[in-house]
Amino acid sequence: MKRRVVSVWFQRLPSERLLRARPVDGPFAVTLTEGNHDRLYCLNREAGRQGLERGMGLADARAYVPDLITRPADLDADRRFLVMLARWATRYTPHAGLDGEDGLVLDITGAAHLFDGEAAMLENMKARLLRSRLSARIGIADTRGAAWALAHFAPGIAPEGKTSATLGPLSVSALRIDEKTATALKRLGLNTIADMSALPRATLARRFDMGLIEKLEQALGTRGEAVSPLSEPPHYGVRMTFPEPIGLVDDVMAALARLLDTLCLRLKNREAGARAITLSVERVDQTHQNVTLRLARPMRDGPRILRLFERPVGEIDAGFGIERIRLEAGEVENLPAEQIGEGGLIEGEALDDLVTRLGARIGLDNIVRFQPVASHIPERGFTEIPAAYGRVEAEWRMDHPRPLRLFAPEPVTSDAARRPPSRFSWRRMRLETASSSGPERIAPEWWRPDEAWRSGLRDYWRVDTRQGLRLWMFHTPQVPGWFVHGLFS
Repeated sequence: MKRRVVSVWFQRLPSERLLRARPVDGPFAVTLTEGNHDRLYCLNREAGRQGLERGMGLADARAYVPDLITRPADLDADRRFLVMLARWATRYTPHAGLDGEDGLVLDITGAAHLFDGEAAMLENMKARLLRSRLSARIGIADTRGAAWALAHFAPGIAPEGKTSATLGPLSVSALRIDEKTATALKRLGLNTIADMSALPRATLARRFDMGLIEKLEQALGTRGEAVSPLSEPPHYGVRMTFPEPIGLVDDVMAALARLLDTLCLRLKNREAGARAITLSVERVDQTHQNVTLRLARPMRDGPRILRLFERPVGEIDAGFGIERIRLEAGEVENLPAEQIGEGGLIEGEALDDLVTRLGARIGLDNIVRFQPVASHIPERGFTEIPAAYGRVEAEWRMDHPRPLRLFAPEPVTSDAARRPPSRFSWRRMRLETASSSGPERIAPEWWRPDEAWRSGLRDYWRVDTRQGLRLWMFHTPQVPGWFVHGLFS
């Protein structure tokens, strides 16, 4: 059976992707920042009709077309959209993959007759894409290179065995070569693929690199070229159907343990870990209940995950019985093998399990941890990060002790000068100093304006009072005054 390949080129993929969500009337362009310049990256038809071109500077484009509407490019979103189109293309053949950043390639060998022939298949593709507000140029030929050439330079179908005759009149740029090589060929009078094909390969090889010969032979079919289908993403889901309905928590946990063994084995084989696992329970009355366990770190340890499920499973209403359960890892991340420490645990796992249990009650997003920040200003020396999605990378530097509680400076009533007052009032309390240590002088960050540090230098003291409070106080020499900034334990 003769091999047949389809190439689909989405000439305006970035702009049409955005316009599908938010249509506009008039000229529209997607811009991409290159260095310090914004340039036109993709245009709609109206912008092209008004003389704008891809690569033109945005300022120049606005000078020509003042009412030009623009939006910034999102290359990652474009890539995801193209992958989605490749999934859609599997309705025609399972061998559908990506072709560059704006195209698809399909190996339709043995599949065209299911759509009443190649012409009907091509029209079917164009009609469906047009209904989705996507314009596409499509070529069908014996080789991938020939199909690409047709899609970009002469959309249509090259009959079987007629590849050389169909490509002959096309420009040498249709061989998927760079512009510099194409210009060099045209300067030698080789304007079409037919002109190149007539020359001995050795002559071309002496003047150009072997890449040009490879592209020519791939297009004409004398050298093979693979079509790599898009790989299916791994699926992490298992289920179990019971011959008789169950309702006891122990029975559900036993079934859950068996499902976790299978699920974790799949994760282990791919060196992956689950971030969120959803347990779906189907009762005999055809109602469903879902329980999602969000984990503080990627995991694939079945027994540990099972213990974390104990509380959510205990809250499931079994009704007249459960006849089917399903377990699916919704969020999966890479989890390479790690060194196990004492007690069979990896460092930090016990804390992560605690965060997971707390997160099941109050939500993982509500649990935060402190992250050290490179600043000698006490209130800027740390920041808060989500405990489940951040790791403390930097090390804490404790050159001087810091209070457990830090709050906005509160003035105290005292007439002492440099040393801590023997008696003072704070928060309507009369306090007496038992002992003190210091001072630790902290200067403001002169490069950063801060209203709280306008009083200048601060001399910090650790003050133990006879009433039992251990205060972190400071004195401001430039604007004399005493303040309490924190409380030690």
